[in-house]
Amino acid sequence: MKTKLAAVLTMGVSLLSNSVFADDAKGLKEEMIDHGRYVVKITGCNDCHTPGYVETAGALPEDQWLTGNPVGFKGPWGVTYPVNLRLKLAGMTEQEWVKFAHSFEARPPMPWFNLRDMGETDLRAVYQFIRSLGPKGVPAPAYVPPEKVAQYAYINFVPEQVKTQ
Repeated sequence: MKTKLAAVLTMGVSLLSNSVFADDAKGLKEEMIDHGRYVVKITGCNDCHTPGYVETAGALPEDQWLTGNPVGFKGPWGVTYPVNLRLKLAGMTEQEWVKFAHSFEARPPMPWFNLRDMGETDLRAVYQFIRSLGPKGVPAPAYVPPEKVAQYAYINFVPEQVKTQ
């Protein structure tokens, strides 16, 4: 009888501990996601990667965030389109994302140097947040070199020739 009681108590303590640890882990994951949401907001990711975000002063629901943008940016580099981050990160592990963010370089106007300089904790939080949104949307249009004609809309960063008299 003592052995059965000890086994039941041990199992009960074990289940309780696992439940507490699971709750702690769930709470930590939620904190990471909340922090990632905050970092995405304050660093301006939505400004380019979420269609309509700037025009609505950020009043779009999260389920519309970070799906890429079919409106690009034209400059001497060609035309770049903000990628669908939800699809991009869906194909990466957290470690691959951190390595990518710390090593990639992008064409303007993407401030890639901000990601390069971002701390690992912030990058992991951004990853957790974006992954929590789930994949959605379609890939953004591909980069268009300067000598080619873009098929999709873009904002022209190249100033027009100023005529002087």
